[in-house]
Amino acid sequence: MRSTRVRLTCTAALAALALSACGGSPTSSSGDSGKKGGSGTTDAESFYADMEKLSGQERRDALVKAATEEGELNLYTSMTSDVADAVASAFSDTFDIDVNTYRAGSETVLQRVIQEQKAGFNGNDVVETNATELLALNQEGDLAEYTGERRDMVPEAGVFEGWTATRFNLFSPSWNTDTIGKLGGPPTKWEDLADPRFDGQLSMELSDSDWYLTLYGYWQEQGKSDEEIDKLFADMADGAKIVKGHTVQGELLSAGQFGVVASNYTYLVERVKQDGAPVDYMPLVEPVIARPNGVGLMKTAVHPAAAMLFTDWLLEEGQAVLQEEGLTPSIPSSGDDPLKGLEVIPVDVDKLLNESEEWNKKYEDVVSGGEKVDN
Repeated sequence: MRSTRVRLTCTAALAALALSACGGSPTSSSGDSGKKGGSGTTDAESFYADMEKLSGQERRDALVKAATEEGELNLYTSMTSDVADAVASAFSDTFDIDVNTYRAGSETVLQRVIQEQKAGFNGNDVVETNATELLALNQEGDLAEYTGERRDMVPEAGVFEGWTATRFNLFSPSWNTDTIGKLGGPPTKWEDLADPRFDGQLSMELSDSDWYLTLYGYWQEQGKSDEEIDKLFADMADGAKIVKGHTVQGELLSAGQFGVVASNYTYLVERVKQDGAPVDYMPLVEPVIARPNGVGLMKTAVHPAAAMLFTDWLLEEGQAVLQEEGLTPSIPSSGDDPLKGLEVIPVDVDKLLNESEEWNKKYEDVVSGGEKVDN
């Protein structure tokens, strides 16, 4: 069994700094796969195109053979460290291919990839991160086209040019089960978060503009005026505890620092619940708001076979690994779909990316009406 190598050396800011301070990327050396031929197509893209002519076991066998010869994979990801370790270890153990993992926040991953690409340095073969960062990388022209039978099974809300959703982060209210009874019971609809009974007991996350714009748009479609929607959010924020970070928010909820959280990720709440914390989020408040996170192949991959094998695997066997880690896979097992029968609306990631300044400012104005909690 090979051990998965996780390298976090150097800083994750500018590639120029990383290259000069550390003598190169912590996970890779540049190679010929980034060189463009006469048609402007990289070697990696040519390889992907050849493999996409194959399907089923024939494609898997060809990828395994080529990836084994390459011997390693350079993965950049914003998965939490425990999930990243579980995914990398499962892949490495299955194919006997070392995974060099660089893990950081999604914005840091984005900056690192862009700066390395501009420096002509091919640091990663594949990237798994948030939707907005993947959209940005595709706009930069860094992500390769990818097709396959498993991609065809991903819901429409998770299929994008240059990348494919591997999982969905679900936004839902959650609450402390020891105190929610004293507050009149848990919220059953999103509007309940503005109810005065939660004054001083509601927490909102500092940067949840993706949740905010999605719920805002949904309420507009339901016929609410902008004035009505603005008042609902203002009432939520009035007296709310504003916390930076969903993980911290879940910990404070568990400790009883507040009774209700407006929009935490369900998988984080489920984890502390399984550890015995007095928290819950079931039944889910509808519509469930889902933000896709996904995977993209780099056009300049030094190990294109390993990158494509990893992508195929993550959308097949890797889906079970994600589910075991408490995440919501983009391709749920038959009969095991946690969202079956529920109304689900996806985050408009194009809007979030292209109108981010506007929506970030609007949400900042909303949470300015609350009390900032020092973490």
